[in-house]
Amino acid sequence: MVAAGTLLRHDCPMNANKITTPHKAKSARAVALDLLQAVLHGKTPLDMALADHPAMATLDSRDRGFARAMVATTLRRLGQLDAQIDAALERPLPRNAKGVQDIIRLGASQLLFMDTAPHAAVGTAVDLAQARGHGPHKKLINAVLRRFGREGRTLIEKQDAARLNTPDWLWQSWTAAYGETACRNIAEAHLSEAPLDITVPADAAQWAETLEAEILATGTLRRAAGGLVPELPGFKDGAWWVQDAAAALPVKLFGDIRHKHVIDLCAAPGGKTAQLAAAGAKVSAIDRSEKRLVRVRENLDRLGFDAEIICADAIDWRPVEAADAVLVDAPCSSTGTIRRHPDVARLKTPQDVIKLAGLQQRLLAAAIEMVRPGGVIVYCSCSLQPQEGPEQTRALLDAGAPVSLVPITPKDLGGDAEELGEMITEFGDLRTLPSHLGDRGGMDGFYAARFKRH
Repeated sequence: MVAAGTLLRHDCPMNANKITTPHKAKSARAVALDLLQAVLHGKTPLDMALADHPAMATLDSRDRGFARAMVATTLRRLGQLDAQIDAALERPLPRNAKGVQDIIRLGASQLLFMDTAPHAAVGTAVDLAQARGHGPHKKLINAVLRRFGREGRTLIEKQDAARLNTPDWLWQSWTAAYGETACRNIAEAHLSEAPLDITVPADAAQWAETLEAEILATGTLRRAAGGLVPELPGFKDGAWWVQDAAAALPVKLFGDIRHKHVIDLCAAPGGKTAQLAAAGAKVSAIDRSEKRLVRVRENLDRLGFDAEIICADAIDWRPVEAADAVLVDAPCSSTGTIRRHPDVARLKTPQDVIKLAGLQQRLLAAAIEMVRPGGVIVYCSCSLQPQEGPEQTRALLDAGAPVSLVPITPKDLGGDAEELGEMITEFGDLRTLPSHLGDRGGMDGFYAARFKRH
């Protein structure tokens, strides 16, 4: 054991809500510490923290990737890391020792899960402590990390990684919704970095060969994670875009939409808008964020697609004429995307689910008013929480809304029942889990339901 007590008595964490850059250029590990603290203490989504950190642009591509990997790995394995740190200390770290705790977390993550050389992980952690005003605690940091370097791998093998890295409220929710075995499978899928999934509108076989990817049963191309996406063949030419295999499924539920008017609600960042345009639809992309719509336009321009882009609140906005179809890509807790966004598990709460479920209900009601009789509505969310999925469908139907449920079949998803049947519920809804396609790298957790307007 390493004593924490008096060594940490005067420790003060940095302001986690503000990322600062000293005159001297920051190292990748210093940037990683900023990012980790922005997520855990500033409650900032990791993607936003990455985009807002001024020093990211000063790092070369390798160091940018390393900084992100350190933070993502630390967040993905946070439960295990904290359990190890607690076991290594004679007394718990005091509440005002967040800065020291975060430095140990980053160092331990490198040692235990990233195969970083012990001298590099330990030495840079001690240097970082000195630079951040934690000099009196260098001996503590050094002792804890050196112990992890010697014994850590043996210790983590004894841990229940799936359980430790899953917040209690999520574990309980998934167990109740899917059962203990499925919950554990979901949590285990979150321990690995997600592969790179790609949507191509044409020549899938050719691009699979060019990109060294496999073609999944749903039509998505999948290649191993790693590398810089903009440097891959075809990206700059607009031949394809990045989109998780599960996220590409809801648009398929519309069937043939050539020359039809389809409204895409909450459209940013635009992956589904691109799918709709590629399928020949006349698309109206609606989002309330002007900033996010800029990204939609940039993506469409790169891909060579066109769509009507409207900045408006979908709750209040209505088209001049009723559309043929509406996609409700609802804002949600995103708990189905933890494979790709491990910060979600640390940022979202049960209260977020309740709040978002109310918004989803209002969006569905608005969508019904936007579509013509006989038109189709597809509701989807990248959440594993029942309140944001099947409970929305049941509530809509129970309330007597002028819609009927149109059951989904494996053929709608692009494959046969044997391979894709597990993704369809007994009610005919789509429900993908991170553990689906597990032998090929899994997929995001998604829910979708298809309705026909009376």
